[in-house]
Amino acid sequence: MSTLALVMKPEVLLELLENAADQLGIRVSYESLQSSVVTGGHGGLCKVKGEFRCIVDKRATAEERVVTLATAIARFDTSELELADKVREVIRTYESSAKHRKTAA
Repeated sequence: MSTLALVMKPEVLLELLENAADQLGIRVSYESLQSSVVTGGHGGLCKVKGEFRCIVDKRATAEERVVTLATAIARFDTSELELADKVREVIRTYESSAKHRKTAA
């Protein structure tokens, strides 16, 4: 396991997750979300006009953004993507939260 995987900062992990989302055709956007819109969370995955989007609360911490994005990505098959071991590990952590597998756009 590389040193990067052992001590990856949330901001670095977030950037790698954003790249993975891009490879899967998921458009990631950061917006101000009201708590009534997202109960108990900081955003999530949706499909708008046939396009998968992950909307993340821009006021969320880097760690919260990682959780939101990893949970969204966990709904997709990432086996064909080139990802760092730490990124795969984080995505796997949230697979149980992802109810149904999706096919990338």
